[in-house]
Amino acid sequence: MFNEKLPKIWYGGDYNPEQWDEEVWDEDVRMFKLAGIDVATLNVFSWALNQPDENTYHFEALDATIDRLYENGIYTCLGTSTAAHPAWMAKKYPDVLRVDFNGRKRKFGGRHNSCPNSPTYRTYSERMAGKLAELYKDHPAVLVWHVNNEYGGYCYCDQCAEAFREWLKERYVTIEAVNKVWNTPFWGHTFYEWDEIVPPNELSEEWGANNTNFQGISLDYRRFQSDSLLESFKLERDAIRPHTPEIPITTNLMGLYQELDYFKWAKEMDVVSWDNYPSIDTPESMTAMTHDLMRGVKNGQPFMLMEQTPSQQNWQDYNALKRPGVMRLWSYQSIAHGADTVLFFQLRRSIGATEKYHGAVIEHVGHENTRVFRETAKLGEELQQLSGKLVDARIPAKVAIVFDWENRWAIDLSSGPSIALDYVKEVHKFYNAFYKQHIQVDMIGVEDDLTKYDIVIAPVLYMVKENYAQKLEAFVHNGGTFVTTFFSGIVNESDLVTLGGYPGELRNLLGIWSEEIDALHPDQKNRMVMKERHGNLEGDYECNILFDLIHSEGAEVVAEYGTDFYQGMPVVTKNCFGSGEAWYIASSPDEDFLEDFAANLCEEKGIHPLLEADAGIEVSNRVKDGNSYLFVLNHSDEKRDFHLGDKEKKDALTQKVMTGTVTIEPKEVMILE
Repeated sequence: MFNEKLPKIWYGGDYNPEQWDEEVWDEDVRMFKLAGIDVATLNVFSWALNQPDENTYHFEALDATIDRLYENGIYTCLGTSTAAHPAWMAKKYPDVLRVDFNGRKRKFGGRHNSCPNSPTYRTYSERMAGKLAELYKDHPAVLVWHVNNEYGGYCYCDQCAEAFREWLKERYVTIEAVNKVWNTPFWGHTFYEWDEIVPPNELSEEWGANNTNFQGISLDYRRFQSDSLLESFKLERDAIRPHTPEIPITTNLMGLYQELDYFKWAKEMDVVSWDNYPSIDTPESMTAMTHDLMRGVKNGQPFMLMEQTPSQQNWQDYNALKRPGVMRLWSYQSIAHGADTVLFFQLRRSIGATEKYHGAVIEHVGHENTRVFRETAKLGEELQQLSGKLVDARIPAKVAIVFDWENRWAIDLSSGPSIALDYVKEVHKFYNAFYKQHIQVDMIGVEDDLTKYDIVIAPVLYMVKENYAQKLEAFVHNGGTFVTTFFSGIVNESDLVTLGGYPGELRNLLGIWSEEIDALHPDQKNRMVMKERHGNLEGDYECNILFDLIHSEGAEVVAEYGTDFYQGMPVVTKNCFGSGEAWYIASSPDEDFLEDFAANLCEEKGIHPLLEADAGIEVSNRVKDGNSYLFVLNHSDEKRDFHLGDKEKKDALTQKVMTGTVTIEPKEVMILE
């Protein structure tokens, strides 16, 4: 997202001067300059201030803030203010209020409180976005548009019910088709009129979290709500675009957030932005995977880190401080995986309400003599020093892992076979195996091109969408290596079982069929016993959760179950298909198996680790104009070594030239050119 106005990694964050008296503003600017902050996100939650009633608009304060910051070298990421509707709107037009999962009409309060299918909300949010774009279309301070904020939450009101029926008509055309894809003869649910269909919530088909009597209707309602919120975004985007066609438009996503299909959303965004809030015990590899996913939803395009906290959060059960060096380390981790901005929530800590204990660059004490400010200023200085070296640099990868939100929804909604089956965890287990060996991975969707990869892994590919099996077959036939796992190939995109034996449409590619699926408590293990040494794989490994009882239909049996009544049945198979091979792993394997397995696959494909390094070190590579920038991050609390051999590399942060074995300090970062 290179921008000639500010051709460097943008540095700053959310700023809410409306929460402060005027005498604080000059002090803010002084401290922003000290910290190297050059971008402020403004106007995210200012709708009530901008529009005190139906026909009145006040932008004078916003004008003054944008001008004051710009005069001091600070640019604007301009929010549309529509993330929370004003109280007067809820009072005068109650259609704007959501109905919750329990069927209760909300009152005014909180945020994410607007029905995405409310005519009132759509009218006034679109109008607000258009007025802002018209007003600031020529202002040199505006770098990017920030629509709404962290879209999320479902609505179950009558407006959504009617819109859902229209969505179904567009998708399926006839009520007979709906009955077929939802299998409504089950439990006597056949529909004859469209208005018989109601949203699936606590009052109808669902209860608790992801429990439903009818997976088809619940799956479609998730698609519909994701689309409804996306339509709200598009209304504002399209109101902005004619006035500022050259300024990118985004909204901040939330990584692994469950409710929205971000691959679909990314198609409608000029640049992806997202908010990164790991807890103190989140694995570094999970954060890395999420960065890669946010890069992946937009075909590998660099993304914006829109929010992270400089110190601590306020909404987790235990809100630990970021230890010294961790904010800087995690900021560089985001850049290593494709971020072209480092932005915080928030620049000055609020004095009241729910986020008053959420960290900020400027703490409640109000001066720069704090640990957090010193760390922030150090990072700001380094980002100035790096200038535009890394902006728009790409990440080359020959391994891809498939992630699909609709597949995730379908697994979550499945009544069986195991409550312990967690799609995200299974995907992360495979990601972590490559991460620990310093092999870069792209996170891709089912619509993405496979031809640029040597290895494609689709863990728990429960839902096989139309033509996807043929796409995988073509990839493998032309020499690719494909891997999938237990509970794959079970249903189509309507969550109807593919008859003829699991894994359904993947059966020909994998050369196996699955007769039964055993589900045991996660504490109950089985063994994966190698029939003979296979590269790094030898001996036996543990597996748990689900156990597919499979038969080979031409696939080589690489490992067998070690215990239970299915002892001796295949658990790992490899099928030669055309010029490539397709692997099936019939249970959830342990970490040791996956590390050895990943090493085997990469060795066979000639994919080499970016670096030889000790445990605790993360490595990533970005490339721009033929220049390589190798990020080395030490997440551990101890010194660690990595090995360059006889190569000479220069650290872009210190300008030191190094070769041979290099020691990196705890929580430190090197960017090797």
